[in-house]
Amino acid sequence: MTEAFSRLPSVDRLLAHPKAQTLVASFGHALTVDALRQALDDARQSIRAGGDVPEADALVGAASHTLHDWTTPRPQPVINATGVILHTNLGRAPLSPQAMQAVWDAAGGYSDLEYDLASGERGHRMAAVQDLLCRVTGAESALVVNNNAGAVLLALSAHAAGREVIISRGQLIEIGGGFRIPEVMAQSGAKLVQVGTTNRTHRRDYEAALNDNTAAILRAHSSNFRMVGFTTEVSIAEMVEIGQPRGVPVIDDLGSGALLDTAAYGLTHEPMPQESLAAGAALVCFSGDKLLGGPQAGIVIGQGQYVEPLKRHPLARALRADKLCLAALSATLTHYLKREAEREVPVWRMISMPLEEIARRAKRWARKLRQASIQAEVVQGRSTVGGGSLPGETLPTWLVAIACESLDELAARLRRNDPPVIARIEDGRLVLDPRTVAEGEEKTLLSAMMATMVV
Repeated sequence: MTEAFSRLPSVDRLLAHPKAQTLVASFGHALTVDALRQALDDARQSIRAGGDVPEADALVGAASHTLHDWTTPRPQPVINATGVILHTNLGRAPLSPQAMQAVWDAAGGYSDLEYDLASGERGHRMAAVQDLLCRVTGAESALVVNNNAGAVLLALSAHAAGREVIISRGQLIEIGGGFRIPEVMAQSGAKLVQVGTTNRTHRRDYEAALNDNTAAILRAHSSNFRMVGFTTEVSIAEMVEIGQPRGVPVIDDLGSGALLDTAAYGLTHEPMPQESLAAGAALVCFSGDKLLGGPQAGIVIGQGQYVEPLKRHPLARALRADKLCLAALSATLTHYLKREAEREVPVWRMISMPLEEIARRAKRWARKLRQASIQAEVVQGRSTVGGGSLPGETLPTWLVAIACESLDELAARLRRNDPPVIARIEDGRLVLDPRTVAEGEEKTLLSAMMATMVV
């Protein structure tokens, strides 16, 4: 083995290789040296495992792959052919063209982020987005922070620190990444008061827990799971009826933030922020990048007397949204204001996509793949909303099913494509769902399939 190691070229010798000189010109001397050392380290590990000593050409080639991997911007775009509309691992909601343009405009130059053009004086970064949120939802006031967990944390910190917050045991949920509602509440300084049981909580449970130290009643909507069977829960309107006579506000953590009625698309009705406000909730918190279809954000809307203190709280500065988020959110909310969200917001366009259109696209894909001698057929299937929204809810779709001997290897090769293609394996076949693939991505997707299948 020592003899094999001695046959490996030195870093200096590899640097003299013509292809290495090209890498130096592109990536710089120091980074290229690091990549060559990495290639040599990998070669030594391979030799220890019984591998051959690689040629200099192969080592420089490995360094080239490493350099490209190190310098590829992340996250990188992928084609989502899984049929999961709000795919958390793939970045959830894609933005509309108008929202992307708004981000580009805000990022590429200066903006009136905190400048009042009318007076020529300092303005407030939330002014425009607050106005849009109030117009769309009917709220008195609004605030945007970095995510929904931050929104709930800020609301509790501002209104319940050192005091009690009542919540049903059935709503002590865990959200993505292992974050739990009780832990978020504890960070706010609020004392958690659990009422009811896991599956049944009654009005009398809330009433019995009220006392002079009660700061709020919290409803945490179970966005990512559903309880069925012998269950009882108290509506948001009833919570308001319980708290209002004692001056106890209701904070509603909705999570998904559906501004359109999901029931109109054949799905279970998802509670809407507008409904919570109409029922009398003091504060309503929800996400920007789920069913709203915008950027990652935590949105707080509600009664002015409860929203305004949040803006002055020290945590608001730590949690505030940046200009790119606000630009994208503003453009997305404008779609709702103009009543064009179903057409312009990608999430809603996917949800509302007619089956006939999906079938047409699937048949076209299958026909082109068969012309390339790939076994492809169109089959019925189900798309998923995903993203911690509407658990268990699916939409009928048409899939392009690909048959091959090694499905896992095929899926892996697709993931190595540029851009990567993410598919799913179902019933012994690799399937592609047109619902989550933009029409502009079709040509790239089919080319990737054809190139992958002939490898």
